[in-house]
Amino acid sequence: MATDHIRYDVLARDALRGVLRRVLSDAAEHGLPGEHHFFITFLSTADGVKLSPRLLAQYPEEMTIILQHQFWDLVVTEDRFEVGLSFGGIPERLVVPFAAIKSFLDPSVQFGLQFEPLETMAEAPAAKLPAVPAASALPVAATEPEPAAESKDEPAKANEGAEVVRLDRFRKK
Repeated sequence: MATDHIRYDVLARDALRGVLRRVLSDAAEHGLPGEHHFFITFLSTADGVKLSPRLLAQYPEEMTIILQHQFWDLVVTEDRFEVGLSFGGIPERLVVPFAAIKSFLDPSVQFGLQFEPLETMAEAPAAKLPAVPAASALPVAATEPEPAAESKDEPAKANEGAEVVRLDRFRKK
């Protein structure tokens, strides 16, 4: 297999993170339009993530937040977003780098993005990467998933019934 010196996987991942950045920036500036709302799953111990010790103890690996009705002070920068949310009636400020995000879902329009963990990307040499990009657009089931933040004993069911579309399926062979 030829070595990918261009790193299309990295370009695709960054482009899809740009979609996420743009959507959150628009929500920060104008609010959420219509029925749009977002489920965002991220690695809670990734570099740059800031959570209270209480939340980190409750979600030591990953956490899913929902931006819908009760969030405030959403600030989006080039590499992260910050938001105020309430957990069990206690207000918290979260800082989440885009690099820590595993998935983004807007169930109102059945749109989702899934990202490979960055550790996987850093460890894999360019020639040995899988044929799928580092981030994928996902068709989403019509039902809203259970957020991971609700139950740490059961895995999130956000992508149940969804199929990851591999871009190489459409390539001429």
